[in-house]
Amino acid sequence: MIRKYNEKEIPTLIQIWELSSTLAHPFLDSAFTQIVKKAMTETYLPNSNTWVYEESNIIIGFISMIENEIGGLFVHPNHHSKGIGTLLVNHINQFHKELEVEVFNENKIGKPFYEKHGFKIFKEYIQEGTNQKVLRMKKQ
Repeated sequence: MIRKYNEKEIPTLIQIWELSSTLAHPFLDSAFTQIVKKAMTETYLPNSNTWVYEESNIIIGFISMIENEIGGLFVHPNHHSKGIGTLLVNHINQFHKELEVEVFNENKIGKPFYEKHGFKIFKEYIQEGTNQKVLRMKKQ
């Protein structure tokens, strides 16, 4: 089931993010990751439009939106490749004519996922703080 999250669930979402992010972003250093974790907990999740996917009352994935941009899409690693990310993208796609996302070029999970779902690169840049190439992608 997909539903809106509530703020009491932020610790669960952060746990899913940490597990998934460690797997998808092994190239990021821990200092940067801790900065992102704090920002997600205090600013990002409370101010985004976030939907969770749950089974048997257990959250196993979420997608966070800021307008038409996917700010984060994370599924617990034990549930990867089961179509949950696709369900979440399809869910939010019904509210937006066009979707955008940023993904690290070295993200061996996220980049192929978005390509498979019809997202096309329209901008690239090097992110300050990580020195990593980031791809800005769009799906129309």
